[in-house]
Amino acid sequence: MNLQAAYLKSLLFECQRYKSLGDKTFVQLNDADIHWKYESTGNSIAVIVKHLSGNMLSRWTNFFSEDGEKTWRNRDSEFEDTYKTKEEMLVAWEKGWNCFYDAIQEINEENFEKTIKIRNEPHSILQALNRQLAHYSYHIGQIVLLGKTIKGENWVSLSIPKGQSKAFNLVKFKD
Repeated sequence: MNLQAAYLKSLLFECQRYKSLGDKTFVQLNDADIHWKYESTGNSIAVIVKHLSGNMLSRWTNFFSEDGEKTWRNRDSEFEDTYKTKEEMLVAWEKGWNCFYDAIQEINEENFEKTIKIRNEPHSILQALNRQLAHYSYHIGQIVLLGKTIKGENWVSLSIPKGQSKAFNLVKFKD
């Protein structure tokens, strides 16, 4: 496997890992939960998902031939809480991720070195992918924190629960 293929494989693994954190958070929430805000000027989970989906669709639709900031994107409207249900939010979540994953499948040895643009700024494929991985993980961290805050003591940990590291490591390092 060449370095480009190895990078794309690693990137996909990390993106799928972060997406699964969002997915596992959503399972714990109901329709009302996705609209909860920590403060009046904050964003709800529904708004963060709307922004992520809008970003993914803009960045990765026709990314080789068009700027990643599409003329049809209305970024400001992404921060308006318009999803009525969790189901509606999840449809947008999946649509954004599917657009991103489909775009990754278009990248190969012949076009990996190609320059693309985001807001009229040139980016290598590597720069664009790293930029998006950081952006997605940043917002998914917000989603998880909001979910944990909403659920409080009813939150089901998405990683090693507090006080269980030793037991987890015993299993992992078992001969």
